Amino acid sequence: MKVEQAKQIANKAIEQLSEALDRGHSETLRNYLAAMARFHRYSLHNLILIVSQRPDATRVAGFHTWKQLGRNVKKGAKGIMILAPVVFRKSKEEATSEEDQSKAAVGFRAVYVWDEQQTTGKELPQIGSVTGDPSFYLARLEEFVRARGIRLDYSADIAPARGMAEKGKITLLPDQTPAETFATLVHELAHSDMHFGERRGDTNKRIRETEAESVAYVVCSAIGLETGTAAQDYLGLYGGDSKLLLESLEYVQATASRILDAIEERLQQQAA
Repeated sequence: MKVEQAKQIANKAIEQLSEALDRGHSETLRNYLAAMARFHRYSLHNLILIVSQRPDATRVAGFHTWKQLGRNVKKGAKGIMILAPVVFRKSKEEATSEEDQSKAAVGFRAVYVWDEQQTTGKELPQIGSVTGDPSFYLARLEEFVRARGIRLDYSADIAPARGMAEKGKITLLPDQTPAETFATLVHELAHSDMHFGERRGDTNKRIRETEAESVAYVVCSAIGLETGTAAQDYLGLYGGDSKLLLESLEYVQATASRILDAIEERLQQQAA
């Protein structure tokens, strides 16, 4: 029953988001994109569950994880219900190849997490927070792009466009500020990642631009950059129904997560 309740919460939130965007209100969408920046390692459905139950959540973790971090959940604090997969380990005979996962999900169960504001104890480190300057994140992002086999060039010939994505190539306008360069590169990388395969025929320019700008918004927000472009009211991932909306958000979530994971890998390397 708890799992079904969680699914109902997520479905209701998607419907409400669809209705808000259909009315031309994008504030709800911006809230979800901002939450993606904070919770990019959670699935989209769990992100929706977190925001639906606690819109002001900043960092969430399970009871034992908070204990390991030197913090305790406050007595009486109401947990945030999310879904965790129930897995079983495959035997060697069941695995079809070495690449076959040793674990497979057989269902989901309801588990609880708590927001940092619901805990007390040791102060948590604030890692990687910057304001208006991407710092070494830009260099790391450029490395990530090239490691993906994408050629990265800078050319004034693309003006007035700030960036341009082609299959296997990204071109950026030179002499932008570091923050503008970072945001533009994320936008074009999102195009490269999402919009040059079979899915391109299922999208239009409006959807593609909105998805790419949404990814840029999420990634820039996650590292502390201010970006006003994605906060404009034209931003709408509404293409006719909640199914298309959910599909777009899932692509945005997955793409932003890959980029942020690559950036955080750089953080770990520097800390080592």
